[in-house]
Amino acid sequence: MSTLQALLADARAVNFDCDGTLVDTLPLYARAWAAGFRSSGKATPAEWYLARAGMSEYVLMDAFETYAGVTLRRDEVVQLMRAAFLDELHARREIGAVAAIARENHGRRPLAVASGGSRAIVTATLRATGLLPLFDVVVTLDDVGRAKPEPDLFLEAARRLGVPAGQCLVLENSREDLEAANRAGMRSIDVAEILASA
Repeated sequence: MSTLQALLADARAVNFDCDGTLVDTLPLYARAWAAGFRSSGKATPAEWYLARAGMSEYVLMDAFETYAGVTLRRDEVVQLMRAAFLDELHARREIGAVAAIARENHGRRPLAVASGGSRAIVTATLRATGLLPLFDVVVTLDDVGRAKPEPDLFLEAARRLGVPAGQCLVLENSREDLEAANRAGMRSIDVAEILASA
């Protein structure tokens, strides 16, 4: 029995991250954030974003202000970033091995998406890829206000699913997100392990 199969056997519910876990959005986010940050007059290398992928919008903007030595017009940056993201969203694809786990477990146990993204972006991403109907609950940063590695997103997902945190499994793709799962008292698996064995 694989690690994933063993963890699933013990889980009453499964929480998935969206970006970089269910859907291959990280390259798109890198371009979208570059478009948003361009309003400051500073360029953003894709590598700079990818090293910080998974950060919530305002945490990422804090980091960019420090990196670039600027003060952002944050509402404008977010508006530009989201518009650029949504403009290219049609080209995004699901991460097949992870989406397959959601499909296999749909109807067998409660499923949630717990994402540090905004509700507008996360819902649009899940809808564009056809994954939205698989999930009983979608929790975003808009619902809890505190980003990962704080455990709030996962705890709220468990609450809405009606499953104790300790009986939830988390599938994630970043160190901060896995730390959030740990802080929530949930078992977790890095999707890199799933993709390596796919």
